[in-house]
Amino acid sequence: MSEKIIQLNEGIIKKELKELVRNSVEETLNELLNKEAAELTGAAKYERSEARQGYRSGHYERNLTTTSGDVTLKVPKLKGVGFETAIIERYRRRESSVEEALIEMYLAGVSVRRVEDITEALWGTKVSASTVSELNKKAYVDIEDWRNRPLQGGKYPYVYVDGIYLRRNWGGEYENVAILVAIAVNEDGYREVLGAAEGMKEDKASWVSFFQWLRGRGLDGVKLIVGDKCLGMLEAVGEVFPEAKYQRCIVHFYRNVFSVVPRSKAKLVAKMLKAIHAQESKAAARKKADEVVQMLREMKLKEAAKKVEDSVDETLTYADFPFEHWTRIRSNNVIERLNREIRRRTRVVGTFPDGESALMLVCARLRHVAGTQWGNKKYMNMTHLDACAEDAYIAG
Repeated sequence: MSEKIIQLNEGIIKKELKELVRNSVEETLNELLNKEAAELTGAAKYERSEARQGYRSGHYERNLTTTSGDVTLKVPKLKGVGFETAIIERYRRRESSVEEALIEMYLAGVSVRRVEDITEALWGTKVSASTVSELNKKAYVDIEDWRNRPLQGGKYPYVYVDGIYLRRNWGGEYENVAILVAIAVNEDGYREVLGAAEGMKEDKASWVSFFQWLRGRGLDGVKLIVGDKCLGMLEAVGEVFPEAKYQRCIVHFYRNVFSVVPRSKAKLVAKMLKAIHAQESKAAARKKADEVVQMLREMKLKEAAKKVEDSVDETLTYADFPFEHWTRIRSNNVIERLNREIRRRTRVVGTFPDGESALMLVCARLRHVAGTQWGNKKYMNMTHLDACAEDAYIAG
């Protein structure tokens, strides 16, 4: 009977192997984080570069529980550029399943090829494009449930709307598809994404359908709708929300005026236009607008003068609301910032295969930003609106 010359302690071996794998996972994830930081800043750690976009400011540590054990991530801190890793959701504390991670990476705007590279680095095997596609279908169900959820924020006094144009393939031809988006501030002063829907174009029928869908889900108490000047949208507002006022985004108004102003005079005209909206009252703003119109005519800018004369009034609606809210409600900046984020995320996709995939990716980004960046931060103090309404009632 032969005896074992060497006896192996399987428990110790498994423990050592697991520690080896854990160290490997930790090292790989931190290396990927460093590479992402280098791509964003335009320079590697300690590298001198004229193409640098930002600077590192150390790192912070956080734990991540993985199937290989707890790992410590050293997340880079960057100055001059935002850092949001597409590999691991910023505030995640536990590892999701492989399927969930793949879906989140794809919906975060990571290309399929990059998903394949990341999955190979994380799990030792590549996931095919067809598998990613199947997993996305599972994500669509969750996103669609969120998109059609009942609106339970009470009343929504301020609503911001806009259309985001993306490209899709339609019958072998490429065309633009409009994704209509609505964001609101509820009666408690918090921002909320009301919804997004596909519209072939920003015509009245599309906007009426969109507003009716929002109203059917619980949108109520709308006092002001902020947006660009789109005739279809304006007509739809009057039909679905006749009690609401309309505020034309002053930034879009400025751009419209600049379209007929020579570049050499753009800075001066910009100061003149901003002076209108820096006045302490609507009456003062109108008086200033009259002065600007006269100055533009003296500068031989007749088209610009006409645009200001014809349209400035619709940019002054904000003055009917509390002064404390003016900077928040006279422009569409809250939704414009989201648009830039969405375009940055969708740029890697290029042309969408259909409108549904474009809508799903936009909704995923909207939900992510609202959940991680807005959180429980109050956007404005709504007691000022209550006081304004009470004063108006007494005056009436």
